[in-house]
Amino acid sequence: MNTFRKTPPAKSVMFLVNYDDGRTAYLWIDDPAKANDTWAVGMIAQAQQEQGSLPEGTIISIRRVR
Repeated sequence: MNTFRKTPPAKSVMFLVNYDDGRTAYLWIDDPAKANDTWAVGMIAQAQQEQGSLPEGTIISIRRVR
């Protein structure tokens, strides 16, 4: 009998977005395949800025949190 359970893989990936003025925001990507591509994450962040779900400003870094 196996008492340890394997945790299921995360369905979304969270990123920390840093701005040049010191602000931070969080970005969630639902597709893990796109979350592994650095260029795609940057394009998703820009698209979300245009839609208004991420604050306006100059993004200096995007770092994966979980």
